[in-house]
Amino acid sequence: MWIKFFRLRPTAIILASILVLVAISTFVFFNDEAKPTVSVGQLQELLSRPAPESAQLAPELKKSMLERLEKGQHTFRYDTFGDEAFWGDTLQLHRAIAGKKLGGVGPGVSPKEALAVGLKVDVEALPKNLVKDLKAGKVDLDDPASTLVLLENDAVVGLTGFFDKKGNLSSIGIQCALCHSTVDDSFAPGIGKRLDGWANRDLNVGAIISLAPNLQVIADRLGVDVATVKKVLASWGPGKYDAVLLMDGKGFAPDGKSAAVLLPPIFSLSGINLHTWTGWGSLVHWNAYVANTQMRGKGTFFDPRLNNPSKYPIAVKTGDWNIRNKPDLVTPKLADLHVYQLALIAPPAPKNSYDKKAAQRGEKLFNEKAMCARCHIPPVFSEPGWNMHAPEEMGIDAFQADRSPDNRYRTSPLNGLWTHQKGGFFHDGRFADLKEVIEFYNTIFKLNLTDREKNDLVEYLKSI
Repeated sequence: MWIKFFRLRPTAIILASILVLVAISTFVFFNDEAKPTVSVGQLQELLSRPAPESAQLAPELKKSMLERLEKGQHTFRYDTFGDEAFWGDTLQLHRAIAGKKLGGVGPGVSPKEALAVGLKVDVEALPKNLVKDLKAGKVDLDDPASTLVLLENDAVVGLTGFFDKKGNLSSIGIQCALCHSTVDDSFAPGIGKRLDGWANRDLNVGAIISLAPNLQVIADRLGVDVATVKKVLASWGPGKYDAVLLMDGKGFAPDGKSAAVLLPPIFSLSGINLHTWTGWGSLVHWNAYVANTQMRGKGTFFDPRLNNPSKYPIAVKTGDWNIRNKPDLVTPKLADLHVYQLALIAPPAPKNSYDKKAAQRGEKLFNEKAMCARCHIPPVFSEPGWNMHAPEEMGIDAFQADRSPDNRYRTSPLNGLWTHQKGGFFHDGRFADLKEVIEFYNTIFKLNLTDREKNDLVEYLKSI
């Protein structure tokens, strides 16, 4: 027995020692509060400091975003989605541009005439020698042949010319940039560096379409004669377009005015829910709608709301509520196009373009007495969520709202408002300037703004 005890004693001693150490450590851990290793404050400070690697975008994400932006920009500026089959092959617009002397019809369209209808020229797309000749006045801007040279260099914003092996203009297509880009006029009026996302309020879309030799296809679709088509197109004027005409066939409002609406800018749309004057859908929806039903590209588009014979009889007749093309030249481009468009930001107001002190007072009015921020909520200047209102809430007629699926008007974002004052305000330009807009709201909402307050609001709106 003693022998057995002494054989086990070393093990027992070791176990006992371990238990003692554990007990002592536990006692110290729970009772020695006077000497903590890391204080609570220090711990919070350490946790609040992001590690350098977590504060940076992952390299693969940086690369992916840059690639998507580049692809989206290319789509926005140069992709026709195959719509040359409509604008060139069907309407024969390229023949009117070239003119009879160059294998087309009529007198042709010179650069001067192209600029006169609001088309813009990207000076950065031109070869240096051509830029030099332009500066020297050596390029004949009255000759349609010069227009073809510009098209060959992809320098006409929003238009792509297609040429055969002999160098003849054989077709033409359009891009997103046609209506939603302009230039900075740095070289000459209408000629300069691209400004993507800006509304081209100089562009007379109706006048350009009217040049097409074969408008019968549009007349047949609308169930009218060509003369009526030209009358509708002539009513649009610069900076306006009717994206619903080919769905509901309404060329004019009940008061006899054009049914076209102003071309909107498409910058600073990140964080905005709906992206047209009357809602319709997201930016992705509208891209698909326009690319397929307006540009007449070859893609896929589905919106069963248009399958309504009483509201959209033409869309039902033509099947434009459910378009399916193979191959699909639109859908694969929508994601990157969307990324690029959301990256476009509103340009800051030029220096000395507004009264800073008045703008500061106007900002306070905007957020308080004038109640503008009730709907135009900074910094997106629209409403988070469903940014739509019934016509009676706005005190205006329902014509354009009733052409949309939801019968409402969107709260338009105001960033970069200074860039699109030409053509007026509201969807149809019914108010000539910002003073008229403010006076309208002052009346219907009974704001009791003084003349000085109205002026301060104008200065603030110009500064956004």
